[in-house]
Amino acid sequence: MAFSTLKKDRERGLLDGQLLIAMPGMADGNFARSVVFICAHSPAGAMGFIINRAQPVTFAEVLLHLDLIDRTDAIMLPEHARDFPIQSGGPVETGRGFVLHSDDYSGDSSIPVSDDISLTATLDIVREIAAGRGPRRATMLLGYAGWGPGQLELEMAANGWLHCPATEDIIFDRSLDNKYDRALALMGVSPAMLSMEAGHA
Repeated sequence: MAFSTLKKDRERGLLDGQLLIAMPGMADGNFARSVVFICAHSPAGAMGFIINRAQPVTFAEVLLHLDLIDRTDAIMLPEHARDFPIQSGGPVETGRGFVLHSDDYSGDSSIPVSDDISLTATLDIVREIAAGRGPRRATMLLGYAGWGPGQLELEMAANGWLHCPATEDIIFDRSLDNKYDRALALMGVSPAMLSMEAGHA
């Protein structure tokens, strides 16, 4: 599913607002030990964001690249903007930025994903964050993960993924290194249990 098919007035799918947690046997290297927040799931496919992959780009560099600030402004950015998290959201359209955020911010193009999480992919929210007027909790993701019709269902049927409801704490927590283990813990599962299960035919 392409991001362009994600609409405000869509009917929410079964996995919207859920986390996908990659099983140890995940064959696709893009998704090994990944935690994915699903934004849209329908017969047309699915799209979401990997939420535990670091991105070596700073928010100041994004603002400079978009010509929203100059070098002098970059030095003077307030701490909240300097430290704003940027993550690698997936292998599709990696040059495009998306902001996943709490629902206390709503721009003209913001799309509700779940009851308390929204998605905005316009420059307006980037300007608001830089000015300190952005949402309470947010993260920027470069690129996204997409699946064609029936593709994700096939991967799930082949035991490629576990899924569970997402929490704001997991989505927006900046500690990425142990997010995979913490997502599994939401289900009462430990990585050691999965390794043992993966070894059985």
